[in-house]
Amino acid sequence: MPLPIHLSADTAIPIYRQITDQLQELILSGILPTGTSLPSIRTLAKDLGCSVITTRRAYQDLEGEGLIQTRQGLGTFVTRVDQEEQDTHRLSTVEKDLRKTIESGFRMGVTEAQLTELFTHLLVKVKAELTSRGGTLDE
Repeated sequence: MPLPIHLSADTAIPIYRQITDQLQELILSGILPTGTSLPSIRTLAKDLGCSVITTRRAYQDLEGEGLIQTRQGLGTFVTRVDQEEQDTHRLSTVEKDLRKTIESGFRMGVTEAQLTELFTHLLVKVKAELTSRGGTLDE
């Protein structure tokens, strides 16, 4: 099964970094849980249409971060990710998204009071929608 990694030539971010960042996101978000077997360097390179050197660099960076481990003759696997690290990543991701939205609002002339009111309104609305659909909310 190919990994959901999408590369863009329309960015200044190097291809190996795009791969590293997206795999890191998949691992830390729990989409790729501990023990998940990753494609070989060659297979991933073929799937993504990039060089083996590029995918090797991405895997080396992820191994350096302790997120994956390659076992000779067995393959490459997602290593155990600390729950605190996952929580930190989750909050950091939400913070980045909120920051972009707030900055966008200010650039468009929305006031702090309007942003606060909108956020509070959406928080209540989305929570109610998720609850009514049987979604889980961790509080």
